[in-house]
Amino acid sequence: MATETTAFPETREKTRRISAISGLAPFITPYRGQVLLTLMVLVLTACLSLVLPLAVRRVVDGFGAENTALLDQYFAAALVIAALLAAGTGLRYYLVTRLGERVVADIRKAVFDRMIGQSPEFYERIMTGEVLSRLTTDTTLILSVIGSSVSVALRNLLILAGGILLLLWTSAKLTGLVLLIVPVVVVPIIVLGRRLRGQSRISQDTVAESSGIASEALLAIPTVQAFTHEALTRAGFAAATEAAFGAAKIRIKTRALMTVIVIFLVFSGVVGVLWVGARDVRAGGMSTGALVQFVIYAVMVAGSVAALSEIWGELQRAAGATERLIELLTARNRVRDPDAPQALPAPVRGEIRFEDVTFHYPSRARDVAIRGVSLTVHPGETVALVGPSGAGKSTILHLLLRFYDPVEGRVLLDGVDLKAMARQDFRRAIALVPQEPAIFATTARENIRFGRPDAPDAGVEAAARAAAAHDFLSALPDGYDSQVGERGVMLSGGQKQRIAIARAILRDAPVLLLDEATSALDAESERAVQGAFDRMSKDRTTLIVAHRLATVRKADRILVFDGGAIVAEGTHEELIAQAGLYARLARLQFTDGPGAE
Repeated sequence: MATETTAFPETREKTRRISAISGLAPFITPYRGQVLLTLMVLVLTACLSLVLPLAVRRVVDGFGAENTALLDQYFAAALVIAALLAAGTGLRYYLVTRLGERVVADIRKAVFDRMIGQSPEFYERIMTGEVLSRLTTDTTLILSVIGSSVSVALRNLLILAGGILLLLWTSAKLTGLVLLIVPVVVVPIIVLGRRLRGQSRISQDTVAESSGIASEALLAIPTVQAFTHEALTRAGFAAATEAAFGAAKIRIKTRALMTVIVIFLVFSGVVGVLWVGARDVRAGGMSTGALVQFVIYAVMVAGSVAALSEIWGELQRAAGATERLIELLTARNRVRDPDAPQALPAPVRGEIRFEDVTFHYPSRARDVAIRGVSLTVHPGETVALVGPSGAGKSTILHLLLRFYDPVEGRVLLDGVDLKAMARQDFRRAIALVPQEPAIFATTARENIRFGRPDAPDAGVEAAARAAAAHDFLSALPDGYDSQVGERGVMLSGGQKQRIAIARAILRDAPVLLLDEATSALDAESERAVQGAFDRMSKDRTTLIVAHRLATVRKADRILVFDGGAIVAEGTHEELIAQAGLYARLARLQFTDGPGAE
């Protein structure tokens, strides 16, 4: 089972610095106007917070004054400041939260856009569940930071700076005592913060691994239950979840310890300073209002330091999450479009040519999938690829769709190297019926229309009739508009395959690829579908991968693969006469084997 550690080995040793958050800059920059407005409101609310203690001082010192009108003015001023502070805080929350949601939505779209364009080779190195974890869990964490933590941190920094200045203005002597505490507080923040950063990354990695295991198991529920593997699957997920909890517990302990140390040191220092201030009031060195003002500013400064210590931990986690997302956004796709793609000649004739192609799958570099294969499929020709499992038949289709690039040699369509064209351009000329059809959690009609999104309903139904799918689709509760469930759970294997066949028929592409396209069909449906394929193949290039040789008898040419190479070529009758591998396979299927017909 692939893990996150093997997915990006080149990035695993990078230093986890808080500066990793700067990777979010490209997503925030387009909204610089909103950022500026938010900063202005944030500065305003911070200033109002710092002005409020001045009004409180006037109120306290005014208690002993004989001019009650002046005292009323002080109370009114304090009330106006409080109202402005409340309104500004609400506006700040709205602006910051909206900005956070907007940025995270952009990040999610960017990551998904990047992931949907990655070749299948990429997913040999990372679990799909882990990608989903990064797309959801990590972006949610970034949302909490952008939509809350950053603005709170900036506000507390302003209050901290302004509070210290106003403390100096109120009483330089007491402020000097307060500043002596700062180095004592900063040291544990730096030391424990570094440890917290690494622990946060480990915690996020274990959560992603847990998500990957869950996704893999849930997508294979029938297999898990059929083999009574529920207990072991539960145990595996429980172990991964407990590992994630263990990592989170270590992180939480470190953060809790840092919070305890910082808050205790800060407030202990404040108490000591207030003790000195109380003695100054008794000696007449400062007024009661001034001491109250100093106390409020001291509490604000202390609260800012405590808040910043907690936010630092959040920023550490956000740095790890950002780094993980940036890994996806910058992941190198080995199958890339050229900078100046060449156009596929029109109209597409459908000539396919492999020139001395050798290939191995990246995850199995020692095993050669195909070796030195050269072949030409002429426009309109139907060619079948047969041979034992693992011989390289499906690999030919993967290379023709350019899911992978050959290690050696070239693959050409109508005389143009696939590497010289944009993948979407030449893939539009290809229709695929895979061995394991992908059925989406929507209606049957939309699953067929996936082959050609602009197709009318009449075209969809015509394709379904050609694929022998119309009868069972019409019998569904809502007909073609029936929901088929996640991965087509409401359908049988044969029904899924017929929908996939209808999808390919609807695409009406000049090149048709059939990868065991009738393997899940009963004899009657296979006969009907085979008739549809025969009609389709008359005016398009068709490649058929099949184990059941009865489905390839009518092919114009049959290529026999073994060990990644073409070992024989000819029609059904010619290959039978050669008494080679094909003849042996035919004898097993048609006479001796359990699949005899």
